[in-house]
Formats: sequence, structure tokens, C-alpha cells
Amino acid sequence: MPYATSAPVASRQQTEIRRLLQERLHTLARAHQVPGAQLAVHTDSVTYSVHTGEADVSTGRPFTADTAVPLGSVTKCYTAAVVMLLAADGDLAPADRVALYVPELRTPQVTVRQLLSHTAGLPTGPDSDDAAALTPSRYLSAHCADRDTVCVPGTGFSYSNAGFVAAGRLIESVTGMPWQDAVRAFLLEPLGTRPAFLGDRAPERPVASGHSANPLSGRVRPVQQTLAPVEAPAGGLLASALDLVALGRDLIGHGPRPVLPQDAAEEMRRPVPGAVPGVLADAWGLGLALFQQGAAQWCGHDGNAQGTSCHLRAEPERGTVVAFTSNANSGTALWHELADDLAEITGVSVPAAPRPREAGRPLALPQCAGTYHNGTVEYRVTADAEGSLALSVSGDTPAPLVCYADLSCDLVDPASGRRVPGGCFVRDPDTGTIDRLQISGRTARRTTAA
Repeated sequence: MPYATSAPVASRQQTEIRRLLQERLHTLARAHQVPGAQLAVHTDSVTYSVHTGEADVSTGRPFTADTAVPLGSVTKCYTAAVVMLLAADGDLAPADRVALYVPELRTPQVTVRQLLSHTAGLPTGPDSDDAAALTPSRYLSAHCADRDTVCVPGTGFSYSNAGFVAAGRLIESVTGMPWQDAVRAFLLEPLGTRPAFLGDRAPERPVASGHSANPLSGRVRPVQQTLAPVEAPAGGLLASALDLVALGRDLIGHGPRPVLPQDAAEEMRRPVPGAVPGVLADAWGLGLALFQQGAAQWCGHDGNAQGTSCHLRAEPERGTVVAFTSNANSGTALWHELADDLAEITGVSVPAAPRPREAGRPLALPQCAGTYHNGTVEYRVTADAEGSLALSVSGDTPAPLVCYADLSCDLVDPASGRRVPGGCFVRDPDTGTIDRLQISGRTARRTTAA
């Protein structure tokens, strides 16, 4: 009678998987000085959800499955999904020029598709402190004109918070609703997610504080969120790992109550030509990073707010979704290590960390030295007597660059000496001169040579 025992056996297996996930999450959170974290894995039609620790070390509030965490840039997935819902309703089209709806965006040739795929050539945007008093119209007028572009729209990738400020303004223009109200009505509530936003004075659900963890002193302390209100469409949402699983399932067409039409979700997951994000991912869709793992293409996003680290991955063929949230700046390292363990525990192999390029022997590239700009951010590349390069961002301590013949480069942490994938220098296709630098997905134009 095999049918009499199959259900209990499956139940025991699921219980064991949950136990192992809980144990591993708890152990790694302690090892990485992360006060609290959540992990949710949806695979084979089963959702495993575990959590650990405290939402705020200063109060001792527990971290629960419902605790909402500042998502940082994972918010962009939600903003892009709302835009695509408007497109599905016929209120706009991805090929439309954004300036038709947002005239204060002073780059009239930029399309909705370019905006959502970071191929609009827009700068990253000003610091949150500088943007704190700006309305969306003033922000876009001041920082998103033709003079500010880092490349011709549609010809290159440059990760841009400013682009999603424009996307939020687009939503407001088309719907007549504030971005928060629109994302709540069109997406969060239909997905069953209780809304929570940065700046809520009386949130409807428990929320986590971000934390700074110092590995040398062992001290962990709460930190304040500093995102400017105008930047909310780029990073102002809070949610749990289970909420992210609900979004991920909808994005890949495996949700219990579909919100996005299938063709809209497929378009979000389709690689955009010219969207080469460097170390961030293998390709980019509309609001979604795309990761290639063998024959499988995963979609998702990574996000870091002040003292939080959140990650979403979803794979449409098997209907698998993995979501992770944490309330410490050290959460990204936890996520990378935890992702490595998921294959053994659950059978799910998930792409997590950027993959180093197989670029060959290091090479001196003194011809790349110079000053590069992305909006108000200055990237200064200096060369020593041997031609080895170092990079300083807006006057910060220079970090050595290890460069290769294909113009890619690794960043070297000055404190630990550890190499991490950094980016690449880019040649002008017409002249062959090195005229741009892409670091961590942000592209900067060369303004002066060394």
C-alpha cells in the first residue's frame, strides 16, 4: 500500500528540511553578526519559511515571519511591475517616450523600456541628503537632462536610482495617485502583502531596524534610514521574505492568484539588448536582474538599505523562488554563504554572488588613468610608476584595481586585500579610445585623462 505511507514520508522530509534551514540560518546569522534574518524557499509546490533573531537590538523585539525589512533596491521590482500593469491595461506602452508623461525629464528620447532596464543613460542620482528637500519634478529637472547622461540612451547599461524616481513619477502621472497609493492598490494588496514604507509613522505591521556590524569590535548598533522621500520608488518599500516569494511567484507565472498578466511578466524577464550590467548580473530585463545558471535563467534583484540586505531569485521553469532578508550590513555575506548551502539542504542551486571573470593574467593599464563622472559622483583613477591603477570615489580612500587585457578589473579591499569583481573600462566604438568606466554597474564618462 504505497499510497498509505507516501504522505507521511513527504511530511517528515519537509519537516527535516525546515529544521536544517532553521539551524543553518541561525548559525550563519550569529557568525556574521546579523541580529535578525528571514529565509523563504518555494520549491516543488512547498514553501519553507524560517526566521531568527531580533528586529532591533536596542529593544529586543523578535524577528518574526511577518516582520517587514527595508528592501532597498528590491523595491525597483515592485515599481517596474506597476508600470507593466499600466502597460497591460493600455495606459502606456514600453516603447513610449517617458517625456510624454513626465515632461520634467529633460531627456526626451528616453523610452519606458530604457528607463526600467537602466539603459536610459541616466546618472545614478544625487546623494539622499542632497535629494531630501526635492520634489520629483525638481529632482528630475536638476539631475536628468541631456547634459547629465553617461551614454546615448539604448547604447549601454548604467544602474540608476534616478531612473526609478522617473518611473515613480511616471506612475503618478498616469494614475493620478501618489506612488505609494498606486503600488499598494495595484500590486501589494492583490499579492496579499500588507504595505509598509520607509517613513511610516504608524506602520501596519512589525518592522525591522537596520544595523551596522563591526567585525573588529563585535559591536552591532541600529542605524537610521536616510533615503530621501523622492527616492521611494527606487528603494522605499519594506517587506518580508514571504512577501518576496509572493512577488517572485507572480513574476514567473506560478502565483496562486495571478496579478501580472503572463505576457507582461514574460516581457519583464526578457533580456534587453544593450543591457550589460557587468558584475551585477548576466543580463537585465524590465526592473529585473537576470542570472544564467546552466540552461536555467533566474530573475530577481538585490537590495541594500541602511543596515539591511535583501535578495530575491525566481526561476520560471521549475517554479522555484528563494527570498532572503536581513537587518545588518553584513547580511550580504550571510546570503552568499547560505545560498551555497541551499543545494545540499533543498536541492535548489541558486545564483547569489557575482562571478569573477576568467580574465587571465593581471595587466598594467596606465592609459585608463583619468577622471570619470556619473552625475555628481567623481571616479578618479590614478596610475603608479609601474602602471598599476587605483580608484577613488568622490575623494574616498583609493582602492587598488587589478586589471586584465579585456579591460575588466577587480577591486581590492585596502583593509583585507580581498579581490572582488569590480567592473570594466569601455572603449568608444568609433575611436577605440577608453572613454567610460563601469564600476558595480554604474557607468561614468571620462572627463579628463591623467
